[in-house]
Amino acid sequence: MEMEEWNEVAWKSPSNIAVVKYWGKHGRQLPNNPSLSLTLSECYSTTHIRFRTADSLRITFFFEGNQNDSFCTRVEKFIHNILPEMPFLSTMELVIDSGNSFPHSAGIASSASSMSALALCLCSMEEAISGKALTTDDFMRKASRLSRLASGSASRSVYGGYVEWGKHLSLPQASDEYGTPIESVHAAFKNWYDAVLIVHSGKKNFSSTKGHTLMAENPYSAVRYAQADAHLGKLVEILKNGDVDAFIALCEIEALTLHAMMMTSGVGYFEMKPNSLKIMELIREFRASTGVKLAFTLDAGPNIHLLYPEESRTRVLPFIREQLSPLCQNQQWIDDKLGNGPEKIA
Repeated sequence: MEMEEWNEVAWKSPSNIAVVKYWGKHGRQLPNNPSLSLTLSECYSTTHIRFRTADSLRITFFFEGNQNDSFCTRVEKFIHNILPEMPFLSTMELVIDSGNSFPHSAGIASSASSMSALALCLCSMEEAISGKALTTDDFMRKASRLSRLASGSASRSVYGGYVEWGKHLSLPQASDEYGTPIESVHAAFKNWYDAVLIVHSGKKNFSSTKGHTLMAENPYSAVRYAQADAHLGKLVEILKNGDVDAFIALCEIEALTLHAMMMTSGVGYFEMKPNSLKIMELIREFRASTGVKLAFTLDAGPNIHLLYPEESRTRVLPFIREQLSPLCQNQQWIDDKLGNGPEKIA
């Protein structure tokens, strides 16, 4: 279908934070171990694509209103990679405008939100151009698979709630190709918050891409992959039975193991900062002295995600303001919670 006039699609897609971490990959962006995350609500990317027929593929990329050539290069690489699956893109002119609800340097997984929003837009474009609509399940699964090719963790952002990615015996429907929402979740895990404590907003020492690559030579990688597989099976059961204490214990050991893998890869490298350690110690001390349910986790950087159920909120917020935010860069933190997943924008 020729489209000489400009048409537009737009999606809003959230970031996520993994409880069981994905670290190490192979093949065409496939995970060496399964992972399971919770989708956020307030930390999201919005992507608008204007498109029309052209004699060849042309892409212009804007980030928050400013033309961004470096990110355009990444988008071009991704789109050329998926041309065999979406050949219509080879004769399209695309003007992409993307933005985040959170500071770009906040340590939130912006690739998960931005790349999933982009993939969702491309799937909507395909429907508009072909005139054929997929079922909701097929549409989201395709968007998850395409998201994965741009950023592994983006495959999980296509769904709300708790989302698994990677083959696992406890989830026969799970796949290395796309994310799978966890349907059986106890009421104890339905209303959780994530306070993102921004310890350091600067650039990481190593990109996540390099970190994944270094796992190939890590002497503990096989043990780690077995541990992650076992932890994922336990976490699926925990989410079913509502054992919050078991969730906290698993969440924290997963975070520490991820950073242990970084410290034992190659020459070893550090992403945590002194205040990251101080905050984790304070969280454990607060939990031990008050009995309040809360847990820390980290991605592959220095910032702490403080996870806790709604029932703990009246105790946790003063704790953050009085003890934790002074350890954050410019006392900066983001108040987020478990979200429902992406939304198409009219």
